[in-house]
Amino acid sequence: MKKTDKASKKPSLHPTLNSLPAATRAKVVPLLARGLAEAGDLKLQAKQAHWNLKGPNFIALHELFDQVAAHADVWADDLAERIVQLGGIAEGTVQAIVRTSSLPAYPLDILAEGEHLEALAAALAAFAKGVREAIDRAAALGDADTADLFTEVSRAADKDLWFLESHLHAD
Repeated sequence: MKKTDKASKKPSLHPTLNSLPAATRAKVVPLLARGLAEAGDLKLQAKQAHWNLKGPNFIALHELFDQVAAHADVWADDLAERIVQLGGIAEGTVQAIVRTSSLPAYPLDILAEGEHLEALAAALAAFAKGVREAIDRAAALGDADTADLFTEVSRAADKDLWFLESHLHAD
């Protein structure tokens, strides 16, 4: 049986020798959990585009979408590991993603390159916006390490967004 905080019904933090105060860790873990859920959502959206893409630039975009998915997978792993380092529980199931992610739903009925580019770029932009908000929040809470992790994710997400948008603005 998991130990829970009776007021919130959420699992309490696991004991750790991490020097961040428990109150700080308790506020940072939900930030990380949202990032984890949204990274997982982004990965699945990129794979949806990767699997269903049609068009003359198929191979280049197929590989680009797979690269975005791979990056999102690494971000999810890094965020999950930080959650556990701080004494939290990393929730990476599909159910947790659905419950927690605020990314726009990916359209399941599109095939054309441009439509996939627009949909994936919108999801990635929403993800990157949330990550930037998490940078500021983690810094305000005094967790420079988590802010730094989110900064690393932000730089990479912006680079992936640039790659996607370069295809949208080719004309």
